[in-house]
Amino acid sequence: MKTNVTAYAFRNINLSYERSFSKTIALNISFATMPTGGVPFMDSFVKGDDRKEIGDVKLGTTAITIEPRFYFGEKYNSGFYLAPYYRYTNVKVDQLRYNYAMYDDITDKEVDNPIDLNGKFSASSFGLMLGIQWVLGSQDNWVLDFWIVGGHYGSARGDLVGKTQYTLTPNQQKELQDELDDLEIPLIKHKTEINANGGSVKLDGPWAGLRSGLSFGYRF
Repeated sequence: MKTNVTAYAFRNINLSYERSFSKTIALNISFATMPTGGVPFMDSFVKGDDRKEIGDVKLGTTAITIEPRFYFGEKYNSGFYLAPYYRYTNVKVDQLRYNYAMYDDITDKEVDNPIDLNGKFSASSFGLMLGIQWVLGSQDNWVLDFWIVGGHYGSARGDLVGKTQYTLTPNQQKELQDELDDLEIPLIKHKTEINANGGSVKLDGPWAGLRSGLSFGYRF
């Protein structure tokens, strides 16, 4: 049993189990979850007006990874390894803000009508990781697993549902529908449905990610 200690800096709770089949072949299965909360370190790379426009966005994730490993070390399941893997990821998003300025017929002015979006995404991806594992202790019971680098690619789809601050008239609904239909999101297909209180967005597109970390564990 192992846990990636570096992931806790990102509020990621994780545990993995590795089953050995021979000196050079094993299967590693891991589960990781980040409870819904603020995006880790977001204030470090999104600042000023950009930070205000995003709003008080919340993020939560769950991931399951199935990873055959092929070791090249002298000791049992140790040394450098290659690991092709499959990962299923579920992402929950809350309070993601889309700033919409609408024309108010009564005041004859533009007014801000922010839309807070909530929803979920699911993704399936395949990848390959290069790592190195050391066995430690007098009985080789402790393990230190360094994920040097891993990358995965796949597809994702999900839905976002938003609610406006003010009720939309039919003309305002059409304006918002046109604005969202014309929105260009690189590589991602999106379909919107607008109503008087907000609407929904269906997203479908590619999914990619990188993995790196340092795990520590005990062999039974």
